[in-house]
Amino acid sequence: MYMPPDSKLRLDPQDEYTHVPEAAGNYNESMYFNAFDSKTRIGAWFRIGNRPNEGHAEMSCCIYLPDGKVAFMFSRPTITGNDAMDAAGMRFDVVEPFKHLRCSYEGELLIMDDPHAMADPGKAFKAYPKKHGSFALDFTGVSPMHGGEIVTLDGKPIEVDPEHAVYRGHTEQNMAVDGHITVDGMTYILSGGTGYRDKSWGPRHWHSFFWYKWIPVTFDRDFGVLLSIKGRPEGGPNRISGNVLRNGVYEPVVDGEITTVYDDAWYPRSLTVKVTTAQGVYVIEGKVLSTVPLRHKRVGSTDWRTYTRITESMTEYTCQGRTVLGMTEYCDVMNDGVPISEAGRAKAVA
Repeated sequence: MYMPPDSKLRLDPQDEYTHVPEAAGNYNESMYFNAFDSKTRIGAWFRIGNRPNEGHAEMSCCIYLPDGKVAFMFSRPTITGNDAMDAAGMRFDVVEPFKHLRCSYEGELLIMDDPHAMADPGKAFKAYPKKHGSFALDFTGVSPMHGGEIVTLDGKPIEVDPEHAVYRGHTEQNMAVDGHITVDGMTYILSGGTGYRDKSWGPRHWHSFFWYKWIPVTFDRDFGVLLSIKGRPEGGPNRISGNVLRNGVYEPVVDGEITTVYDDAWYPRSLTVKVTTAQGVYVIEGKVLSTVPLRHKRVGSTDWRTYTRITESMTEYTCQGRTVLGMTEYCDVMNDGVPISEAGRAKAVA
């Protein structure tokens, strides 16, 4: 998380619940979770983003099935306030702040043989069948909460430019996951699963992200890695942040690198993550198993060649003798099919 000068982080358990929306038209309050069971080879991520000043929420559900198919749904249901994280059949409840949350879903899911089909969502929703799906999952924190709201040194809110902001406050946490996922009559049990979650609130335009690479991995209750690398539209060094979780204690990241092998469509195939803390260097190898591409077009944009793409990839990670499923999330402004984070490499190849 980038910290302006003369600011600090305020971390309050009350921030686990919804906030009174500020006046910005693009106010967003969102919660995201991912969950994996490496034994059954199933994974999922899901999100609710409330946009009360725009009159709707964003609900996303993505389940990576063991046979390689993906069950997916997205909806923008109408909402009239910001009282709960409850939209289009999905609900998130805080059982105990910073320690225990419960997530559930009941509704239709698009079953895709080719996860890349979501690059053209209109075509995908016409081509693939919808089946009933549900989940009920309990998330238990296995790490301290990371992040908070950026405030002045005397505790006052920081002014943000709504047209360029992505959040006012942001929190993240490594999680253990238990429960079940059911897709088209088949139930998968998650027992001792691993996961990750984040929450943010404040003004957001998706296109305000220039590019970032986000690697949140929970190997087990005692070991996890978070690395976030963000590019700067104005140029200069990338912003690098994150933590390594060791036995309930965070080691703050002081440096990080991600080297990615892409296919011809610039979807990640594999990656090597190098994370440096004051205590040592961690090298994580990742093999991408399945990628779902999402896109966000800037409202009013007339340039069809430029949009924001987020690739959501279930990945098998290995580090220090541990292997687990986790997420690889890359967000890029795309120019003529090339992610802005790799523009230099694309020119070199050309």
